[in-house]
Amino acid sequence: MTALHQDEPETAHADEHDDHGHSHLEPIEARVKALESILVEKGYVEPAAIDALIETYETRVGPRNGARVVARAWEDPEFRAALAADATAAIATMGFVGRQGEHMVAVFNTPEEHHLVVCTLCSCYPWPVLGLPPTWYKSAPYRSRAVMDPRGVLAEFGVVLPETTAIRVWDSTAEVRYLVVPMRPEGTEGLDEERLADLVTRDSMIGTGLARTPGTAAGEGTR
Repeated sequence: MTALHQDEPETAHADEHDDHGHSHLEPIEARVKALESILVEKGYVEPAAIDALIETYETRVGPRNGARVVARAWEDPEFRAALAADATAAIATMGFVGRQGEHMVAVFNTPEEHHLVVCTLCSCYPWPVLGLPPTWYKSAPYRSRAVMDPRGVLAEFGVVLPETTAIRVWDSTAEVRYLVVPMRPEGTEGLDEERLADLVTRDSMIGTGLARTPGTAAGEGTR
């Protein structure tokens, strides 16, 4: 497991994107959309049902699993240590296993260091804990700019960090996927894991967001 860089871009790695880019995924996505259109046209599936299914996995089921993992790490020092030592095994103890979640690594935000996850080659993503990747995560601009200008990308997501906070970018691959454990918000002493999980957003577990503070409205938009 390696971080791409800490604030400064790793241009050599960025150049590899041109050599190994999974451009073949774009035609596949086009064929999937074409197949979806045919199924809808013939009345085999309802567009609303497809949208509801995608919404469930993209914003509710998956991210809620990850939020529960983070909440337990905030509340239970032993679990936090286990998560740091072997994230795959620790997450499995909570029942979150499956494809795209076999090789997990947890990275922990601190006041001194903020972690950001990107897949520079395609869209590798930990489905069991985060569900389906958001559209912006798969986009070429995010995949390149997260490496070249992570501080600027974070600012566009509304995350403005002190200059003293280093930013470390992690490249998710088929071999390893990352879960960012955001810092626990102040004023959460006494909250149980369920209420703590309500403060954990999908974006905060990718690194493009922060955990909510108590009293903020639930719900999170996508980009």
